[in-house]
Amino acid sequence: MAIPLREITGMPAFSSSYPMPPCRYRRARFQLVFFRADPAAVDRVLPECFSPEDGLCVAMGLAVPWSSSYGAFEESALSVPCAFEGRSGYFCAVAFLNSRSSISAGREIYGTPKVHAGITVSMDERVMCTDTVAGGGSVMSVRSTMHREARPEDVPPTSPNWRLKVIPRADGRGPEVMQVIDTDGVSTDREVHLCRAGDGVVQFNPSPVFDLSDFAPLSIHGAWYLEMDYTEGYGKVVRDFSGE
Repeated sequence: MAIPLREITGMPAFSSSYPMPPCRYRRARFQLVFFRADPAAVDRVLPECFSPEDGLCVAMGLAVPWSSSYGAFEESALSVPCAFEGRSGYFCAVAFLNSRSSISAGREIYGTPKVHAGITVSMDERVMCTDTVAGGGSVMSVRSTMHREARPEDVPPTSPNWRLKVIPRADGRGPEVMQVIDTDGVSTDREVHLCRAGDGVVQFNPSPVFDLSDFAPLSIHGAWYLEMDYTEGYGKVVRDFSGE
């Protein structure tokens, strides 16, 4: 018997490369470093539907020891300040992962700009280090301490954190799907086990691919560490450009 179309949620049709949400994460370790970058760099990575704002960028390192849908993986990402339809928030410019199924899931479900890279998350004595290698060299490095007490509500907000979901046409140039996704409500059932603050640094190096070297920090504005459990559900389509 052929597979009913209404039952197909991904490819391959008989066994999708990833499960659909929800996904449960346990003991995920987040490293956040806030910094100010050249406004021209922010403008370069923003789609025109977003307006750049004079705010703080955030570089993230993430270590996931266990997730129900994707197993264990490491990730790094850069989000930049912007506005969309009069509301201030962040746009995820790029996310690097050493995973497989979570890359396709992130891109196809939420529009997260995930690309494969070599990610190493480690501790060098009291410094947490997230190193990202792509195109044969380091493209992004995040380092921070966690020696000060902090509360989750002390961490600067990074929501809403928008994505631009794009699926290209198969019969010619241009997008078949183009949607702005609000991921503000994706994470639920959060249980924060640990929250700390410290000092951080971010380094971006020139690269022939995914070059972020123009984001060299003009100033650093704090580092944070969070260790938590949470459930990842669905996002919200807030604007659909498809067919426009």
